[in-house]
Amino acid sequence: MSNPDKRFVAQHAVPKGVVATRWWWVRHAPVRNDGGNIYGQKDMPCDCSDRVVFEAVGKILPRDALWFASALMRTHQTAEAIWAAGFPKPDAMPYEADLNEQNLGDWQGLNREAFFAARPIAVGSYWFAPIDEPSPNGESFMDLYNRVRRVIDRINLDHAGRDVVAVAHGGTIKAAIGIALGDQPERGLAFTIDNCSITRLDHLASEGHSGWRIPFVNQQPWIADASHAAMHQPAGPEVVPAKLA
Repeated sequence: MSNPDKRFVAQHAVPKGVVATRWWWVRHAPVRNDGGNIYGQKDMPCDCSDRVVFEAVGKILPRDALWFASALMRTHQTAEAIWAAGFPKPDAMPYEADLNEQNLGDWQGLNREAFFAARPIAVGSYWFAPIDEPSPNGESFMDLYNRVRRVIDRINLDHAGRDVVAVAHGGTIKAAIGIALGDQPERGLAFTIDNCSITRLDHLASEGHSGWRIPFVNQQPWIADASHAAMHQPAGPEVVPAKLA
């Protein structure tokens, strides 16, 4: 019989002499009250009512990690929901404004469907605009990318060899993937990052060399839990076919 308390641990060997700093990116829970509008850096609350999701997320995350979150409330609420579902609360969770979602300026508050109808997304962009186009009175994706790289570089230096849980946003995590792909910001935009999903990016450093490994992207552990539960449901009563005439 399987042990329900046994927690999943992804095993990825690290060569001798290499320091691995493992990033566990968690996207915030869904925002329900946006009215179909773009919210970007607007400080919107999120829906943390599905305890099953947060229990499953907690099974994946390492227990001895350092935690960081953006400065926006939806990431704080998501972290609190993971802890409320049974994950041990860390001693601290600093807020890093550089992990915030892209500031979409005057586009924030516009109807999302109408916006994209008026500005068709170019193939290869998969975002609100080309990576170097700033929103009016806001940022470009490259502005977001560069500040995310800044905070990643600092944490990699200050906390080398640790597990790092970063509760952040879709754009932030796409930027982190672009960094891990060898400084290809536009490639990071091709990835889907669902609410509450986990993305694992490992920074590997040795003397004179550093790089990234990508164990998984957009993992949704509650789906695997649901599939496992369905497979182990007790069978229903046997149905005996009617006798043929």
